Amino acid sequence: MKTTTKRSIAIAAALALTGTAGIAMAQPGKWQAKDQTRAEVQAKTAQMFQKMDVNGDGTLDQADREAMRAKMFDRLDADGNGSISRAEFDAARGKMREGRGKMRAENGDAEGKRMGRHRRGGHHGMRGMAMMKAADTDKDGAISQAEFTTAALARFDAADADNNGTVTAAERKTAFEQMRAMRKDRRTAGDAS
Repeated sequence: MKTTTKRSIAIAAALALTGTAGIAMAQPGKWQAKDQTRAEVQAKTAQMFQKMDVNGDGTLDQADREAMRAKMFDRLDADGNGSISRAEFDAARGKMREGRGKMRAENGDAEGKRMGRHRRGGHHGMRGMAMMKAADTDKDGAISQAEFTTAALARFDAADADNNGTVTAAERKTAFEQMRAMRKDRRTAGDAS
């Protein structure tokens, strides 16, 4: 019987883990239609950091990524035999599809598809990895809670067009569209060279 090893699952887990860095800049869906204050984003950032700091050492680093991958693998390895069978893989895939169906029902079909792509990683996961790398301002290979919070609040401040301490859905949408345009310009410039 074909099985998937921990190493191949680790890649997917790494993408899923890093996709959480864009708190204040995610495109608004029904789930994020309300205004957000700077204090709310700071509190949510602290919660996310605690969740991502799997070993509780106060930094996000390779040890946390490995622990997260191991937890993900263990969730998929239902019988605990150290490998993931086709049946275990298909069961997990079914749960993911079910979740995407719920997102589509709650947020509309196009938004549900977009959110599903984000959760699976892909180019969104790579963008998350770049955001995490940028958050490591001292370039020590680990992200402290202060670095994590500073990066999230910088994204918040960039979206807060009127500097009133609240990002509205309209401001979030505008900031998202500006980031999308900048990424498109960079890709176009890269393709031209």
